[in-house]
Amino acid sequence: MTSLKTAGATAPNRNITVFSHVKYEHLIAGISGGVASTLILHPLDLIKIRFAVNDGQTKTTPQYKGLTSAVTTIVQQEGPRGLYRGVTPNVWGSGSAWGFYFLFYNTIKTWIQGGNSKKPLGPFLHMLAAAEAGILTLVMTNPIWVVKTRLCLQYSELDLSKLPDSKRYAGMMDALRKIYRTEGIRGLYRGFVPGIFGVSHGALQFMTYEEMKNKYNNYRNVPIDTKLGTGEYLTFAAVSKLVAAAATYPYQVIRARLQDQHHDYKGSWDCILRTWRYEGVRGFYKGLSVNLTRVTPATMITFVVYENVSYFLLSFRREPTSL
Repeated sequence: MTSLKTAGATAPNRNITVFSHVKYEHLIAGISGGVASTLILHPLDLIKIRFAVNDGQTKTTPQYKGLTSAVTTIVQQEGPRGLYRGVTPNVWGSGSAWGFYFLFYNTIKTWIQGGNSKKPLGPFLHMLAAAEAGILTLVMTNPIWVVKTRLCLQYSELDLSKLPDSKRYAGMMDALRKIYRTEGIRGLYRGFVPGIFGVSHGALQFMTYEEMKNKYNNYRNVPIDTKLGTGEYLTFAAVSKLVAAAATYPYQVIRARLQDQHHDYKGSWDCILRTWRYEGVRGFYKGLSVNLTRVTPATMITFVVYENVSYFLLSFRREPTSL
């Protein structure tokens, strides 16, 4: 009886310990950073997606010779608003994804540290925390990314007229309803498998970012959680994003193609084989230059906004009282 009472008494304490590490400030700061970078750089995201799905076989889609050509063609054919197709789900997606990611990541990281933010974790544990946060975030946000991709790939009114009504979307909610009605849950989770592989992208990025911050603070002989300057955050965010993007970009091409309503692949492996057969290695890196042009400043904006907003919000938090 004593052991049962002891077990019953200690279990709630373990749960409280885990949940005590959840801080809403990371969620708000992550959302702020994601929304800010998305509103500024959405046109580059749209162009990156269109480059990624251009397999050279589908002649009905526009052909762009480069970034300048893409911007000019889109404005001529679709007007300036064409550069912001899919911006609503992108704002929702980026805001929620960054918010949840930072929330989950910092919760997991703090739990591993035992609540001591000055305790270094090392590369492996940083990657583990980031990978777990990435999987949780992907499960919650994949439907939004499917909608964003499809809205970005509605090229013009002429293109829409060639598609069945079930693949013509008036907006984010209309797309969610139609995809669910015609393709079910599976349709909302297209690209999920390569997205799982893409978790390695976030893991590499956060590991590199955290390790650079820690090494820099160790070099300065200050605690690893010491706040840095804007220039330092910008530099570390840019370098970490370049490393992760160069290493994991092919999954983004496969994911975008699986989510494209103009193509019909049997699955991830079929998409990989057909990309390799018709386009070779270069096919897996289509849109990379545009992607780097977009994601590097986007990450810099996101991380700087996140670090400063989270620091500001957390400054109001009182020291937790003992339970």
